[in-house]
Amino acid sequence: MSNLSTDRPIGAAASAARPNMIVELLRAMRPRQWVKNVFVFAALAFSEQRLWQFWNPNVGPWPLLKVIGAFAIFCMAASGIYLVNDLVDIEKDRAHPKKRNRPFASGRLSLIVGVVASIILIAIAIPSAILLDPSFGYLAVIVTYIFIQGFLYSYWLKNVVLLDILVLAAGFVLRAIGGAVVLGVLITPWLLLCMLLLALFLGIGKRRHELVLLEGGAGEHRRILQEYSLPMLDQMMSIVTASIIMAYSVTAFLAPVAPQDPYPMLMATIPFVIYAIFRYLYLIYIRGEGGAPDELLFKDLPLAGSVVLWGISVLAVLLLFPN
Repeated sequence: MSNLSTDRPIGAAASAARPNMIVELLRAMRPRQWVKNVFVFAALAFSEQRLWQFWNPNVGPWPLLKVIGAFAIFCMAASGIYLVNDLVDIEKDRAHPKKRNRPFASGRLSLIVGVVASIILIAIAIPSAILLDPSFGYLAVIVTYIFIQGFLYSYWLKNVVLLDILVLAAGFVLRAIGGAVVLGVLITPWLLLCMLLLALFLGIGKRRHELVLLEGGAGEHRRILQEYSLPMLDQMMSIVTASIIMAYSVTAFLAPVAPQDPYPMLMATIPFVIYAIFRYLYLIYIRGEGGAPDELLFKDLPLAGSVVLWGISVLAVLLLFPN
């Protein structure tokens, strides 16, 4: 009788632990940050090919489905890298007032589970990239992303001043290139520059937030933060902010997919970009936000609304005003 009575709570605890482990693993995979991977869709709207040409009557919606597949593969690869980063930074995260609540740092998720999950995700992403694009072009993008973000950044470049921000920004550019490779089209280089600048903007804002949040203990959490100062980051932010607006304006004026007569019609989307940039600056400098750009996008209605309206306006121009 005593064995039966003790087995039941142990079995119940084990069964309850399984769903908790799955939930914590999903949290560690950071599904909210999958929003970054929407950059693979940029080729649909900002390539040298018209938007409606991707729906070929002979093959149906296959080009669109290929981009959706590219998005899913990037999500798997990115989540695998997030797990690696959290495992590498587990001790540093425990010194952070917010990151110490992450699944690994808090002890709610086993390190072994994280290692196995990261290996499985990356192992699935690589052959999937080959199936999606037998020319190995998309595989090259995914492998480059994994190598740079998962190894160079996690173990070395995150501790090199300025390169830590530039490497993170390169990930956004790789996403856009990946979408273009899958579709077999060219993206205007101005758009790639916009993505690079936008990623730098978000990265600088994140570094600034960490520096303000951690104050004197910044170096204990991330050694590279000792190399930055608020005046330096503010100066970088000013340069990148102006550059984003100028680069996107040029993109809107010169985009080959948009009507140019009598005016470049994509210029109608510029106000939404300016508002989103200014709103994000407001959240950084007035609200003290900026540590998690993906969370801001979901919880700040004006920022999310400006992004949605920008997307609607781009589609409206491309669909309603044929070039």
